[in-house]
Amino acid sequence: MKKGYNIYLCFGCTRGKDRHCQNKYIQEKDMIEELLKILNQIDLSELGTRQKLEEEINRFHKFQNTVLKSKDSAGQKTSHIDIRTYAKYLLKEGSITEKRELLANLKSKLVYKDKTITLLQQ
Repeated sequence: MKKGYNIYLCFGCTRGKDRHCQNKYIQEKDMIEELLKILNQIDLSELGTRQKLEEEINRFHKFQNTVLKSKDSAGQKTSHIDIRTYAKYLLKEGSITEKRELLANLKSKLVYKDKTITLLQQ
């Protein structure tokens, strides 16, 4: 039987602003769970990538209708786009690049302290 290691991606403070920062490392899966909670609180107008997400959903519908030859019940492209659900999907299943782009375009500031992520109140 082959022995292996469980490799988890962890994030921590770079101590760039505070050399004595005491924040602990957080595993990627825990960080994503925290970010999913934040997405429930955030106003969708705060999501800077809204237009890009809408374009990506429309591109998928076009792929679905032309390549897979499947259409929704009305035979037309779905008009309702749930951006919040798609953003959550990207956090859970997206590539590193997609996750990074989504988070980079949040207009609100995020604060990490005591293994929790919160929105910075402005």
